[in-house]
Amino acid sequence: MSKARTVDRNLPAGYAAVRDGGVGWIDLSARGRISVSGSEAVMFLNGLITNDLKTLGENSWMAAAFPNVQGRLLAAVRVIRRGGDILLDTEAVTHDKVLKLIERFTFAGDFKVRDLTDETRQISFQARGARELLENMYGVADLPRDGVLQHENLTILRATHTAEDGFDVIAEGAPLETFAATEVSAESAEILRIEAGIARYGVDMDETNVVTETNLDDAVSYTKGCYLGQEIIVRIKHRGHVAKKLTGLRFETDQPLQTGAAIKSTDGKEIGRVTSVTFSPNLQTTIGLGYVRYEHLTPGTPIRVDNVAGSVQSLPFVRGSWYDR
Repeated sequence: MSKARTVDRNLPAGYAAVRDGGVGWIDLSARGRISVSGSEAVMFLNGLITNDLKTLGENSWMAAAFPNVQGRLLAAVRVIRRGGDILLDTEAVTHDKVLKLIERFTFAGDFKVRDLTDETRQISFQARGARELLENMYGVADLPRDGVLQHENLTILRATHTAEDGFDVIAEGAPLETFAATEVSAESAEILRIEAGIARYGVDMDETNVVTETNLDDAVSYTKGCYLGQEIIVRIKHRGHVAKKLTGLRFETDQPLQTGAAIKSTDGKEIGRVTSVTFSPNLQTTIGLGYVRYEHLTPGTPIRVDNVAGSVQSLPFVRGSWYDR
């Protein structure tokens, strides 16, 4: 293993603010934001997503996935139930797909769809100190983990993108203020995402993956009624496990590795593929995400990628302030 580097090695902008006592803000405006309303909105959406929208109270949010009939992942979203509508928050790469999936129901009943992406801005404040900052800015106090607060033209939800405590702020019309927070660069946001073990669509998951392979466990209800792809997803659950699953990978190097590289067992058999990789300033080593066959998923299982030794790791790599109790 090469010599470890010090934590303060040319950190990309914003990383230290999130991990080491400041507050960082991440620009999420490129994500898609789609408003759904109407008396039949819950019924139509519930037939398309994996989580049970009927259990979601007003001013709260839940994770959900849009599967196809084979149970494969079309998009991962956050479903935000506000006073007058349901807001779907999705990654930029799946924005158009989600919009097309739901727009076809606008002629089937009282189901209205409005794309708010270009009319809104979205940023996230991440770090242990985010709560205090948001309380000073907007009066946010004890917002629960799945809570949503409406404040003038803002929708505020408590959420993490980094394994640290955090709040997403969606603004309609007026520009967003960041106050004493430090802007987090795209490079830092990617490092923080991987340290937090959060999958990214088009990188760590796509339409080739069954929903339950992707670590979106909190996005699936196994007790709700029928929805698209349910039969496959429930059958896998009753079978006991998926054939492979997204997991953490820790390597005995501080040098970069290639995404898409084969993951091999100690006897040289191919057991998976790397999807994301980065150097972790927090752990002082290279880490990544990847799919590994079920029989090799036990944390600590030794692996090799190219000529680099490593091991399977449970997620998240960094248990930040989001996990404080």
